[in-house]
Amino acid sequence: MTAPPPPGMPGYGPGYGPGPNTFGPGPYAGPAAPYPPGSPYPPAQPAPYSAPHPATYPSPQGFYGPPGPNPNAYTPWIDRVLASVIDQIPIVVIFFVGYGILMATMVSAASSRDAGEEMSGPVAALVLLMSFAMFVAAIAYPAWNYGYRQGTTGQSIGKKVMKFKVVSEKTGQPIGFGLSLLRQIAHILDGFLYIGYLMPLWDAKRQTIADKLMTTVCLPAPVPAPVPGAGPPTAAGPYPYPPR
Repeated sequence: MTAPPPPGMPGYGPGYGPGPNTFGPGPYAGPAAPYPPGSPYPPAQPAPYSAPHPATYPSPQGFYGPPGPNPNAYTPWIDRVLASVIDQIPIVVIFFVGYGILMATMVSAASSRDAGEEMSGPVAALVLLMSFAMFVAAIAYPAWNYGYRQGTTGQSIGKKVMKFKVVSEKTGQPIGFGLSLLRQIAHILDGFLYIGYLMPLWDAKRQTIADKLMTTVCLPAPVPAPVPGAGPPTAAGPYPYPPR
């Protein structure tokens, strides 16, 4: 004779196994707890287990600063040296030609005096005029080349030949006549042991001391205009200049 199922376990057939059309135990061990006496609501069931959210960590980008400027976006040092040499050629020509004419005139005048003749008025005037012309040329040419031409276009004669410009680091435009002349005077500091002139070899923006004081950079020319909708300036400079 088979024993009846234990109380509180309905649906179990003979042998205490699950009867027909019944399901096995639920996700929780043991049968469902009965209603508490006198309560119309069932007891609260334990909340299902949920894995904790993975711990959040700071982004790896937070440990690094912004990318540095790209040196390839700026004019190489050797190009700047060659441009400077080209800029000096007219001055050398002026002085050599002018001094040649002046010395020839003075030698001729000295020979005339040795022969017992006095230096004529026209000869003396010519010597004085040549000296004054050389003095004016020595001032006018740099003022025009480094002040007006470079200040308004960004290019001296040498920079035009070597195809690069000197522009403001903030605006990307030529810096004007006065600031361009002041930048040229600031190159006196670069001449101290030539440290300033050699700085573009290791400086990230290839700047000399004068460039840093005047906030200028040398960039390949022609400089492309910024593309509309291209986004903010990159770390390479104010505009996306092609590498050289």
